[in-house]
Amino acid sequence: ADPSMEECCDKGIEWANKNRICTSLPLISESRECSMTQVQCCRSQLEKQYCSDGIEFANVREECDSDIGENSTCEAEYFKVCCYCCLLGKAAQVQGQSCEPNPKVGYQCGIVFRDCCVKGQEGIDVSISDDAPKKEQVEISKEELDQEDPYLHDGCRGGGPCSQQCRDTGSSYVCSCFVGYQLQADGVNCEDINECITGTHSCGIGQTCVNTLGSFRCQRDTSCGTGYELTDDSRCKDIDECETGTHNCPPDFICQNTPGSFRCRPKLQCMNGFIQDALGNCIDINECLSTNMPCPAGQICINTDGSYTCQRISPSCGRGYHLNEDGTRCVDVDECSSSNQPCGEGHVCLNAPGNYRCECKSGYSFDVISRTCIDINECRRYPGRLCAHKCENTPGSYYCTCTMGFKLSTDGRSCEDLNECESSPCSQECANVYGSYQCYCRRGFQLSDIDGISCEDIDECALPTGGHICSFRCVNIPGSFQCTCPSTGYRLAPNARNCQDIDECVAESHNCSFNETCFNIQGGFRCLSLECPENYRKSGDTVRLEKTDTIRCIKSCRPNDVNCVLDPVHTISHTVISLPTFREFTRPEEIIFLRAITPTYPANQADIIFDITEGNLRDSFDIIKRYMDGMTVGVVRQVRPIVGPFHAILKLEMNYVMGGVVSHRNIVNVHIFVSEYWF
Repeated sequence: ADPSMEECCDKGIEWANKNRICTSLPLISESRECSMTQVQCCRSQLEKQYCSDGIEFANVREECDSDIGENSTCEAEYFKVCCYCCLLGKAAQVQGQSCEPNPKVGYQCGIVFRDCCVKGQEGIDVSISDDAPKKEQVEISKEELDQEDPYLHDGCRGGGPCSQQCRDTGSSYVCSCFVGYQLQADGVNCEDINECITGTHSCGIGQTCVNTLGSFRCQRDTSCGTGYELTDDSRCKDIDECETGTHNCPPDFICQNTPGSFRCRPKLQCMNGFIQDALGNCIDINECLSTNMPCPAGQICINTDGSYTCQRISPSCGRGYHLNEDGTRCVDVDECSSSNQPCGEGHVCLNAPGNYRCECKSGYSFDVISRTCIDINECRRYPGRLCAHKCENTPGSYYCTCTMGFKLSTDGRSCEDLNECESSPCSQECANVYGSYQCYCRRGFQLSDIDGISCEDIDECALPTGGHICSFRCVNIPGSFQCTCPSTGYRLAPNARNCQDIDECVAESHNCSFNETCFNIQGGFRCLSLECPENYRKSGDTVRLEKTDTIRCIKSCRPNDVNCVLDPVHTISHTVISLPTFREFTRPEEIIFLRAITPTYPANQADIIFDITEGNLRDSFDIIKRYMDGMTVGVVRQVRPIVGPFHAILKLEMNYVMGGVVSHRNIVNVHIFVSEYWF
């Protein structure tokens, strides 16, 4: 089980009392709350300890300059604050001021201020003479007394029974000691801790620990050496032999202190040109022997007593030399600088000390026969070694050139590839290759066979496969093509190649009147006024198929109309169908299916006959009977192609024959529209 908060706090206080530090506090539990409690209690106890040390230091030393206060840690701040506040309280007591602190100094500082101030007042013997006039006694209530002195019931008031530090717990008090002290068994008095014995000092190698009241000091084991003395804080301090009179300078010398020693300086100073020795004698300085020559060039230095003189030298120059302008030394004659050109044309004159020599210029060689300098053909002498591509000789030199597609490098010899594409030689795209370039075209263009640079448009519509690119018409554009559809009745499909029929009837873009019915056909629409004949009414259901629209009229006889009742025609239907033109027939195309419901007569007595009675131009259609899924079906087929645009009305009859008599007849009028285009 996790320890209680009280146990965690006790461990923190115990560690602070034992080690006086909280940075390496060992945590007794992994609980976050216990860890925070242990650290906080440790820091709080350290604050109390260092505050008590500060108060004790102020009471004993009457100052706050301590090794602890010089640190920049939080504990050092506790020490300085309590020490300063105690000194302020003691100063207020000495000056006869009130022991009530200014609230702005803070609560903790106020307690220390009052404690040190009250202790000072209790140390003064204050007595009242019997002869002094007595003031009239006034009764003061307990509440008023508490308001006047809020620390009246503080068990630690005036320091309490503790010898150093006291903390009021409400019902009792707890005593503690300053830094460097420990509480005795009576819980009240404090005794000094001998850090040298307990091993809690910080003295290093070469130092000896010396215990002091409430602290310790480190004393140096080895001596500081000649000219130094050991201070109380174990530091080496220079001995001023001149001040202490321990020097051995003669009467004619002045003592001058130096770190660890001293120097004797003579009182008599030498004049310029002399130097003083150790005995105070003035000795002449030989300026002629100094590293910096005192005399200018062309003169000799002669030493004198306390100074020197310079004497001029007149040298004699040999052949190839002459005196300089000052006449002090011989300088070389530059024969090559004369205007008469001592080496002649085509040569180079090289000056030398006292002489000169003639050589051929760079790029020339000396011909022993003609005794002249002739040009060196470097390209012939060093074939293939001077230039990467081509070498051209020039008088006295040569230069390198490169073949087409290359340019000369910065070294003047190598050739590097020339990026011709930077000058945009191609009409569209350019690809640089080593020593040349290659033009190519974007999609939809092809490179010209004439110049290999220009790009020509590809007419996709004229290609062998151009007729299959678009479903209606292909229009060539630069670099591509576009598919178009007939101007009316069609729109381009999302694939941008096929044409889609526009259903004007669904889009309500037709112009049919209210009494007309809109029928969609390929590439347009038709407005047909299909009214039911007399004794017929229009059915409410209009059948809409993929290519057809159907309107049905059902027989509706008036009462007592015998002729109407006996008429075998029961329904008249109107159907609109759109067909393509120029269809290639490999077999008949089934376009209409008439499904008949067999009457409830014996099968051997009933028959259904399908027939095309009107509108079958050029016998383009026929009708056959077929049995499908238990039903008799009349299938209308297109057997010949029809050239559009074309409109015909195909009249179909479906007769139910019973005993050779038509008992039931359905008529279907098929409006056939053949479109010019079909997609």
